[in-house]
Amino acid sequence: MRRTPACYLGIMSIGMMLALALSIGGQQRSAASSARRAPGLYAIFETSMGRIVCRLFEQEAPKAVANFVGLAEGTKEHISPRTGRKIKKRFYDGLMFHRVIPNFIIQSGDPTATGRYTPGYTFEDEIRPNLKFDKPGRLAMANRGPNTNGSQFFITVAPAPHLNGKHTIFGEVVEGLDVARRIANVPRDATDKPIRPVLIQRVIIERVK
Repeated sequence: MRRTPACYLGIMSIGMMLALALSIGGQQRSAASSARRAPGLYAIFETSMGRIVCRLFEQEAPKAVANFVGLAEGTKEHISPRTGRKIKKRFYDGLMFHRVIPNFIIQSGDPTATGRYTPGYTFEDEIRPNLKFDKPGRLAMANRGPNTNGSQFFITVAPAPHLNGKHTIFGEVVEGLDVARRIANVPRDATDKPIRPVLIQRVIIERVK
């Protein structure tokens, strides 16, 4: 019978302990970060350039929030750009920021990365006079005109008052605005698409009580 050297077993044990420690450490950091947040519903964007955390405005924009959460968690139907059929899957995971403009916005929510995709439905605006693009970090719905919201969204990295009254604001950045600004400043082509893709690795929806 072939035996495994004791030193190899020791290395394996150490490796497993290190992996476990890193996993526990990551969970503890995540829990500690959540503990510092005010009660509410949050969207955590794990991107290829870092983490962006947004508090969602459930009271002010319930339809936009429900739509975003449903797509993020894979409970809301949308049209597959490959088959044209309705499917349910975690929509935002793996998508790229297909439009980035320094001192303005980063935009995502289009699996075709063209800016032309729609999920097979639209819903009406939820414009609130108390929510304005008067500061950076606004999370809002992209659209093609009034009441044409779907799956695409953007995050502002600077005040943008010319957008007031035109887009539904359904959240705000509470952590990671520096990450959003770095994304906005990556090299881009003539259509404002990053030369090297910046990806949303996953979106986590988390409620803090």
